[in-house]
Amino acid sequence: MWVPGGTYFFTVNLADRSQCLLVERIDALRTSVRAVRRDHPFETVAWVVLPEHLHAIWTLPEQDRDFATRWMLIKQKFSRRVPTGERVSTSRARKTERGIWQRRYWEHLIRDERDLRNHIDYIHFNPVKHRYVSRVRDWPHSSFHRFVREGVLSPGWSGESIDRKG
Repeated sequence: MWVPGGTYFFTVNLADRSQCLLVERIDALRTSVRAVRRDHPFETVAWVVLPEHLHAIWTLPEQDRDFATRWMLIKQKFSRRVPTGERVSTSRARKTERGIWQRRYWEHLIRDERDLRNHIDYIHFNPVKHRYVSRVRDWPHSSFHRFVREGVLSPGWSGESIDRKG
């Protein structure tokens, strides 16, 4: 659904889900997002970057519904900042595409405040769910830390603990 000024939840994956490229190259990802946001504004409501995928919630400007261009540009800019060497499928090679990202991504239009809160919680808890850390606050690549700084959440939010991935 394309709604001008909409708030969307996204899941974006690397093509090779065994890679850790997103956290290994977190600065390249941040630089790419900032560059795109300068020319194509959006508000980042929540975000988490894991080694092989990320989740984000964006709110687009009032008369804008074009999240697809933003994701295309972020993926392109990030790919240009990463050395070549990844496996490239025959179909991608024919189109001179890199093999870093899955072509598609998943988006969900946020329906109401409850839906928004559920997706924000999902984003913040995701590193624990995937067993990268046992506490939400221990994952560095998350908007959770901004929510704590702004007093929206406490550092001990969720109270959940799962054995660390390893």
